[in-house]
Amino acid sequence: MSAITSDIDLKEKIAQAFEQTPDRKNIQRTEALQHFQKLGLPGNKTEEYRFFPITRALEKNFDFDQSNPIESKIKSIYQFLIPDLEANVIVFINGIYSPVFSKVISPENEIIISDLRKAVNQNEAPLYFEKYLKTSADPFTALNTALWQDGVFIQVPAKTKVEKPVFILHINDAEKEQSICHTRLLVVLEEESELTLIERSTSIGTNNIFHTFAEEILVKENATLDYVKIQNDEGKLHQVANSLIHQSSKSKLNTFTLTMNGSLIRNNFNIAIDGENCESHFYGLYLLNGNTIADNHTVVDHIKPNSFSNELYKGVMDGNSKGVFNGKIFVRPNAQKTNAFQSNRNILLTDTATINTKPQLEIWADDVKCSHGCTSGQLDEEALFYLRSRGIPLNNAKAMLLYAFAAETLEPIKNTELKSYLDGLISQRLNKY
Repeated sequence: MSAITSDIDLKEKIAQAFEQTPDRKNIQRTEALQHFQKLGLPGNKTEEYRFFPITRALEKNFDFDQSNPIESKIKSIYQFLIPDLEANVIVFINGIYSPVFSKVISPENEIIISDLRKAVNQNEAPLYFEKYLKTSADPFTALNTALWQDGVFIQVPAKTKVEKPVFILHINDAEKEQSICHTRLLVVLEEESELTLIERSTSIGTNNIFHTFAEEILVKENATLDYVKIQNDEGKLHQVANSLIHQSSKSKLNTFTLTMNGSLIRNNFNIAIDGENCESHFYGLYLLNGNTIADNHTVVDHIKPNSFSNELYKGVMDGNSKGVFNGKIFVRPNAQKTNAFQSNRNILLTDTATINTKPQLEIWADDVKCSHGCTSGQLDEEALFYLRSRGIPLNNAKAMLLYAFAAETLEPIKNTELKSYLDGLISQRLNKY
């Protein structure tokens, strides 16, 4: 594989990859490529990406020649499923939908799950596609929109509760060669509907992976969404996810993001609270080791009055890992009576681990209750000494304290099987520190 030596060369490689896209003449794709070429890839002086060296990693590790699609030899996905969870399973392998491994068990009158390519041309998807997630704002949103290979459109009818969760599983097969893929998600919850959405990315093989996501979720009036993202990838994953959730009046939202493994993981999470009497909870947990870099950027935008948001992100960094948290809360002039709270807390287990945290609060209204803050430190030595004085071994005592620190982020999880699975993942990791 030939090395890529500059941002200019890299943009040229991506332009060549665009020429290999079957529907490259699509207006949205063409405009997205133009935005990408104008924005360019972020460098060290790009404020939003200055702790996330993705451009250097792409230059060093990837050849964007996608003329020969990767053929996966995966025989089973059992090891990637959540035990005992009955769910609608949607599987993507190297960015391509897999009908062999996917299975929808909910009745058709309860939920619509379809190919996003077809939906954009045939169904209601064009009303919402790229309505809020703009390609002019972020280079990786533009890159994804120009090159996306496959995606899923999910729509829940009004006044409908989807009894079984939707589990979207992304598998990157990098056993024989590098994997580059770009996937999209479009979800619409109509009025008074309810859905639990779970998304997991994982991989096999030791070659490099570059995966971008562009995700648009609309939660309409009185609708409720529980959304969980699991990033527990053992491979050399370089991932950038751009997610936008738009809330209408009286809607409820619970999100949880768990990040554990990968090379470079970036989550751009944007929530637009565009209605009154909304309730929004955002929880995140990053448990890092080795040389993993996990960068969480969140934006909570209060546009209308009388709504509530609560954001709590926690991190544990071991080895040479690096955590980044940049959380922004905007309270617009019309968003009076807003309650908005944000907290980021971190524990560093080694002298070589790093955390860069920047909570931000911008308020243009005067009748609000808002707060934000961050903490960084080490394990409480007094608490550790107390546990050891009771005969508890050092490693077990550390794991107990770390679990007590991390468990609070699981509060929004309602599904019993899902919560048990996440609890197991967290406990297993913390017992290795």
